[in-house]
Amino acid sequence: MEPQEPFSIDIGKVLRAKFGPKTPRWIISLARRLIHEDYVNAFLRKGYSGVECAEKALEEMDVTLQVEGMDKVPAEGRFTVVSNHPLGGHDAMAIVALFGRRFDGNVRIMVNDFLMAIQPMKDIFVPVNKVGGQARDLAAQTDAIFRSDAQILHFPAGKCARRIDGKIQDPPWKKSFIVKSVETRRDIIPMHFIGRNSWRFHLLDKIGDLTGINRKFPLAMVLLVDEMYRARGRTYRIVIGDPVPWQTFDGSRSPAEWARWMKERVENL
Repeated sequence: MEPQEPFSIDIGKVLRAKFGPKTPRWIISLARRLIHEDYVNAFLRKGYSGVECAEKALEEMDVTLQVEGMDKVPAEGRFTVVSNHPLGGHDAMAIVALFGRRFDGNVRIMVNDFLMAIQPMKDIFVPVNKVGGQARDLAAQTDAIFRSDAQILHFPAGKCARRIDGKIQDPPWKKSFIVKSVETRRDIIPMHFIGRNSWRFHLLDKIGDLTGINRKFPLAMVLLVDEMYRARGRTYRIVIGDPVPWQTFDGSRSPAEWARWMKERVENL
């Protein structure tokens, strides 16, 4: 058997595949610096994968998690774990590390398809924002995953927190996690991650909105790895709530209204 090729990422290749071959060189050059491509590749070449990769990434960044409520997570059953999404990096690694270890690696997390370039996590990541024919294939894939015995990890906002109405908060949560959890009879476990990205991130995101750049290229996204890099040594608090039985989500409210209810429940943990 031939030795496995070391994991690595080429951000130029990823950006061209995602946004087209005419992606400006200055954006690629800037992205290489902001994602600390050499630093990231040095870590990826260590060969960690899956849940261990998430755990080692937190260790590499000297991140400490103070977790409350893990004892509320049942040892058996199928669940959809939903969380707010304040950071876009450490919070994703944390939810994979915590619940991946709790459920012996049998977890899948819904992510932006941009992150599928991270090969060590490909068996855990599930892309959620394809279009056209790919979207139809993805819908079938998502349905199969919800019907499997894997535990689903999900950030229903779809993207990390932004400044909305003068407050840094998740965008409105999408209703799909309610619909699919009810269909597949999964109780929902709420998780609240306390943290926030820097003022630079939110300023760049606002500039992207005002100039219209975000419609073609999510400008602040290139800062997410840099946000992780700058947050080395941080301690984050995580609160896990009681599972909410899937039968709770009845016809008394629409799925969108139940999604808002769950968002508030997470924020109040």
